[in-house]
Amino acid sequence: MPAPPEKPLLVDEIASPIGRIVIAARDGRLCALEFGRARVARQMNGRYERARLLPSRDPFGFSARIRAYLAGDLAAVDDIPVETGGTAFQRRVWRALRRIPPGQTLSYGALARSLGRAATARAVGAANGRNPVSIVVPCHRLVGGDASLTGYGGGLWRKRWLLRHEGATVAPSILAEARPAGGRRRGRRRSPR
Repeated sequence: MPAPPEKPLLVDEIASPIGRIVIAARDGRLCALEFGRARVARQMNGRYERARLLPSRDPFGFSARIRAYLAGDLAAVDDIPVETGGTAFQRRVWRALRRIPPGQTLSYGALARSLGRAATARAVGAANGRNPVSIVVPCHRLVGGDASLTGYGGGLWRKRWLLRHEGATVAPSILAEARPAGGRRRGRRRSPR
């Protein structure tokens, strides 16, 4: 007998200065926040094989809270409940990310040390890269040991924009390279190394 289908995932799209944001939620929890439908579909297929994706307007009020964050209320996303899946270590990293306040950054190594696992900076980076609910779990607040911007699934220009939006205190030359809304990138791309 086939397994019953999973509960549907409610999906909404949000226009933003950093492109279309797609969210998926169910049971009062945010399950995904990605830039674009294809990225959300890939993520959902891996975690919720039998779930239907149903269009929904502002599921659980999450879209409104993300819009509020984008409009300048940086605390609007702080207590959105999430359903991230992942390993115990990944969830631990993601919880630690939520403790980094807006406008502050932390290096991968510093986050690893704060978890009592100083030698796991690469594992922290890998967990950061698998974060299914960016912005809400603020993976953009992690930087290289030299304060350089490294890796961001949505693109480094979005990471720069988010940090600038939050008033982060990293090198102004790094933040100045953010792509203007609806425009082309300024400056040259930096290597993720």
